[in-house]
Amino acid sequence: MQNIDFDNLAQYRENNRLEVKSAEKGLPKSLWETYSAFANTSGGNIILGVKENKDHSFYITGVTGQDRLLKEFWDTINNRKKVSVNILTDSMVSVDKAMGKDVICIAVPRANRTDKPIYIDNDIFSGTFRRNGEGDYHCTREETTNMLRDQSAISQDSKLLEEMDINVLDQDAVKRYRTIFSNVRPGHVWTTLADELFLEKIGAIAHGREDGKLHPTGAGLLMFGSEYSIVREYGSYFLDYREELSPSTRWTDRVISSSGDWSGNVFDFFFRIYGKLVSGIKIPFKLKQETRIEDTPAHKAIREALANALIHANYYGRRGIVIIRKQGSISISNPGTLRIAPEEAISGGLSDPRNSILIKMFNLINIGERAGSGLPEIFSVWKQNGWKTPELKESFDPDRTELLISLPVSNQKSNQKSNQKSNQKSNQKILELMKNNPAITIKQMMSEAGLSESGIKKIVKVLKTNGIIRRVGSDKAGHWEVME
Repeated sequence: MQNIDFDNLAQYRENNRLEVKSAEKGLPKSLWETYSAFANTSGGNIILGVKENKDHSFYITGVTGQDRLLKEFWDTINNRKKVSVNILTDSMVSVDKAMGKDVICIAVPRANRTDKPIYIDNDIFSGTFRRNGEGDYHCTREETTNMLRDQSAISQDSKLLEEMDINVLDQDAVKRYRTIFSNVRPGHVWTTLADELFLEKIGAIAHGREDGKLHPTGAGLLMFGSEYSIVREYGSYFLDYREELSPSTRWTDRVISSSGDWSGNVFDFFFRIYGKLVSGIKIPFKLKQETRIEDTPAHKAIREALANALIHANYYGRRGIVIIRKQGSISISNPGTLRIAPEEAISGGLSDPRNSILIKMFNLINIGERAGSGLPEIFSVWKQNGWKTPELKESFDPDRTELLISLPVSNQKSNQKSNQKSNQKSNQKILELMKNNPAITIKQMMSEAGLSESGIKKIVKVLKTNGIIRRVGSDKAGHWEVME
């Protein structure tokens, strides 16, 4: 909500947190739609006794009989048949003076997730609204369902998927996780446990109530499952990392969960792209057996931002997680809105995770160490370095949260050099593979070089264009010839 200067109220305009209404004939019916919209979005001020002119300027009409209007307001907002929940206190409704006339200001806060959706007329699906710019709009059934899902005190990822067995988990991913766990927690009592018992301890699997057999939890499926199994539960599940570092190509590198050449799960995605995200930051960084042994505030901040998106995402939501790395910025976007106000998320100290078991799993390998510290870490590090303040934004229909991080200019230059070296190494690797095995296939090169199919094809195209290689014979029966 914004502070209103009532002496200069006529200079204001309606926006996503301010709405004016004339109350010459009593409380307007649209008041309750705006109350619902502000409560379900980011909060805002409703001012009664003000008209909006055609040019969007304000005309102060004032209110009369304010005692009667206030009584009618409180009677209605406390009527469950009209308004689902009253989230206002007496101090949030006041009579103020604007240009010598009385106006009523109603300061509507952002509702807690346990109260959402705030709806009217006793109809949850047609009576739920949100704010979009200067107006209120009816929420879609999907938006309302997402708010209902977030009401629960039970973590979204704790759901036991009893129609699946534990064979849906990728054993190689589990093995990699256990290796990291053992490195960061040497001597821990869980390191010697058999896989099934270890997975039970971290919350990845549990016994079914009906059959007593082991089944994956939502967290276990997301963390260790194969992509084709994950989409059986989370139909819109999609992880997408793009590097857009060259204006001449659509993207210079891309990692997607549905490519089929890797597991496609959350755990492997994190480690596949983290190094790419920080590659342009000219600060020492080393990994030993996939475990960090040197750290810097900037690396830690970006690592926390990536973990935040994976931990707090609504995996039932649309469009999946999209991370875009450009020359001067990183955009991290995930389905689902924040479960606390953006300013609370930035200031830190509060945490309301959508997927608490995923938090535990990442915490156990020293990622996302402190609840509620991820976003404050980024904002603090960027401020200390004098870099541009990151932006945290929510959008609706579909519900999404985006964090935009700007990178300093020096890092952009470093990133260009880093990518040039990376491309040269990849090109050389492909050439060596072709020399050693002229009949090698694209899939074999993907496995040997650790690159995606699109990445291999781009390298092959560049090498062909530059006359460094040529294909002799058909795609199936032919072979590669490296030109000396």
